[in-house]
Amino acid sequence: MNNKKFQTYFDYGSSKIRAGVFNKNNHNENFCEDSKTSKDYLNLDLEIQKIVSSMEKNTNEYIDTVNLMIDSPHMLTISISVFKKLDGSILKKEDIQFLIQVAKQQILTNYPNQNILHIIVKNYCIDGNNCIILPEKKVCSKLSISITFICLPKNIIEKTKKLFSKLGISLEKFLCSSYAKASNYKNNFENSENILFVDMGYNRTSITCYKKNEFDFFEILPIGGNHITKDISKILNVDLIKAEAIKLNFDKKENLLNTSQASLELIQKIIFSRIEEILELSINFIQSSTDFINKSEIKLVLMGEGSKILDNKFQDKISFFKEINLLEESTLEICESGLKLNNGSNKQEVVLVPRISKKQGFFEKLFHFFK
Repeated sequence: MNNKKFQTYFDYGSSKIRAGVFNKNNHNENFCEDSKTSKDYLNLDLEIQKIVSSMEKNTNEYIDTVNLMIDSPHMLTISISVFKKLDGSILKKEDIQFLIQVAKQQILTNYPNQNILHIIVKNYCIDGNNCIILPEKKVCSKLSISITFICLPKNIIEKTKKLFSKLGISLEKFLCSSYAKASNYKNNFENSENILFVDMGYNRTSITCYKKNEFDFFEILPIGGNHITKDISKILNVDLIKAEAIKLNFDKKENLLNTSQASLELIQKIIFSRIEEILELSINFIQSSTDFINKSEIKLVLMGEGSKILDNKFQDKISFFKEINLLEESTLEICESGLKLNNGSNKQEVVLVPRISKKQGFFEKLFHFFK
């Protein structure tokens, strides 16, 4: 039995590691830490241990279990619809559980190298009528469910587990970081029904779409902030370290333009052209996967480490989208997103739990059905 007072969340980013510990009974009592330099140049074992030691000191508790938030360009999103004929009987919870289990089994069979992180019910279709919330005591002849699975390759999970295991830490649960953050941040835009979160990371961009305030779509693009660095390196003929410095400092007085022999106009063109491409790809994904009429219906929210080079004063450089909402994130907000999602903040998500020994129905052993 776990009698610990605090629970721990690590956001294991490609360019930065963040961590937060939260009092289980009072989430306002929390402590956060993050790495000070790019993860590419860290001795990861030492950096993680340093963060853990600091949080153990603040909480006066030994940390041996962590919930891990992670993003990867290798993440896989799979959408599937399953149906069942009920012949006019009253719709039961067991009917839903059966269909979700059928869909889950199809994923496990056809994608044996993937591990399921999230199972999200997009909608139900009861006798041809779509709904998000399942009605009670509904007579139904035909039921279908549209489900989205967010998966992570098993080799990435095993590699990450081994890294933390060296420090005596087990990983209790894996969460998709960008999906968790979007689920949390959408509450900041209560006046907008249709929101597109574009989370630009180091080598990937995650897009999460909410339509009429409900989850609609998630996808990963294998392109991110590091591609901007590579563009600068190639066009200006400089190494990647200098290209990264140019990218991060192009709008500052103490910039590197003199040594790079490039104009501010050229550097801006390189940077904003790639950002505009990422945004255009994100919009195209959404428009091909939903029935949005045009992009004017969508509030675009840009976040993530890769988006920090785009300041409000440069928004007019992006001609593809009229208004971009730039979201500043703190380590607390990021880790809190994982905490809230894990505690059941998304009513569309199915929460898998381990089998238990007391006698229950088969599916009750597999599911807490929507926290």
